[in-house]
Amino acid sequence: MIERFYLKEFLTFKEADLEFHPGLVVFTGPSGSGKSILMRSILASVGLDSVEAQICESSVTWMIDEERYGLQNESLNTFRHVKKEKTRYFINNQSTSKSSMESISSTYLRHLSLKDYSDFDPSAILKIIDERISARSPQYAGILENHRVKFAEFKILSDQLRSIEEKEKHLSELKEFALYEIGKIDAIKPTVGEDEELNLIKKQLSKKEKIETVIAQAQGIFSFESHVSSALGMLEVDSAFFDDAMNELHSIIESSLERMEELEEVSVESVLDRIEQISELKRRYGSVEEALEYRKQKALELESYETMEHSKSDLIKQISAIKAILETSAKELSLKRHAILGETLEKLNGYLGMLYLREATLNLEPCELNASGEDKAVLGLAGTKLDKLSSGEFNRLRLALLALGVESMNGGGGVLMLDEIDANLSGEESMSVAKVLRHLSSRYQIFVISHQPQLTSMGQQHFLIYKDDESRVRELDDAERIDEIARIISGDSVSEEARGFARDLFERARGL
Repeated sequence: MIERFYLKEFLTFKEADLEFHPGLVVFTGPSGSGKSILMRSILASVGLDSVEAQICESSVTWMIDEERYGLQNESLNTFRHVKKEKTRYFINNQSTSKSSMESISSTYLRHLSLKDYSDFDPSAILKIIDERISARSPQYAGILENHRVKFAEFKILSDQLRSIEEKEKHLSELKEFALYEIGKIDAIKPTVGEDEELNLIKKQLSKKEKIETVIAQAQGIFSFESHVSSALGMLEVDSAFFDDAMNELHSIIESSLERMEELEEVSVESVLDRIEQISELKRRYGSVEEALEYRKQKALELESYETMEHSKSDLIKQISAIKAILETSAKELSLKRHAILGETLEKLNGYLGMLYLREATLNLEPCELNASGEDKAVLGLAGTKLDKLSSGEFNRLRLALLALGVESMNGGGGVLMLDEIDANLSGEESMSVAKVLRHLSSRYQIFVISHQPQLTSMGQQHFLIYKDDESRVRELDDAERIDEIARIISGDSVSEEARGFARDLFERARGL
């Protein structure tokens, strides 16, 4: 529920600070006083509308998915939007996006102002039926959950089978392509580090003659080696450093000469060809390592194609076994749904009768196997297509479905916000809406704007919106509520007759 709401600087409102209770919360007031502005501000405080208020803030009991949104729950979570140069959104003083705020709020709050046909969707109607059965037979919920789990498994395996069948259509082409790709790499047979070695050989070949010339010239130093050793001996200087240097020089030159001899047998053209092959491989795959990894993947693909037929056979057997289980559970679910269907329709028509609407039709039609079974729930309203209903009829039908759902609820249903749902209704029709809303208020916190005394009298909390130099709002006590109901009945000049009728309405509502 929403426990507290604060508004600062929005259109005709300078400030409003309200505390809300569970149940049916009614807003009344003269036309143009700011009722719709206040309702929009409450929605905006939780990200479900856009207004230009300086501050909009609501403290709510809703739980936030901390991992999903990166926010931390508090005993009361505070949703706030602040407008300065731009609008910023916060939850518990942590900055967030409007879309995140909207996503969290829409889980708990429904604004019944537009024609939202999702309430009449077959899956939504079927859910109401299932919840009614589960409320009486706890094992039914287990059957339904097991069916859903099995169907999820069935769908995964079926998707895998479709993938195999799709691949089978092009299996020969896929095999041919994999073999072709493997063959291209195998024709070159690259090894890791080979490109660096080839470039070094290319570099050495390009300087071979020069290297041999300078080595021949450098070898002349060895003819003076004995003279240097003798001179160091005469000078009584330890010649070890010179001997070590000359030994290392001998080794370097000998290795270089051996390398030059090896290069004699190397074909420059073959080195350049090999470098070009490796370069082409790198241009295609990025590196020798990536080319070898690609070959490995294609080899695995080729292996999977070879075993595909065996995998397909296993999948078909698994799918067939699971489908048999699902068909059994779907029949069991369907039998229980058909058993309660008549009673559910009778209850729904009871609410529709209260709301002065024609009787509904409710049927279960067979459909393709799915996560809920093999039933499709189809709702109709005698003599009128759902998309041809007036706004008043549409909203009263939604209320009847919500009231039906309340009967099997274990916990709270969240928050409902309604804009003048009793507008243009007769007194009897308005009272019927009020009674259904009072019934719903056992599970929902409901905010409603009303211009009718019947619904106003049913409120468990009543706020008056009025306007002098600015719009203001305050909670009414019992005596003030009777005065306000009388004003709604007779206008600004309240008659004793209106006051008596208002008191009678209020006291009857208190007795419910």
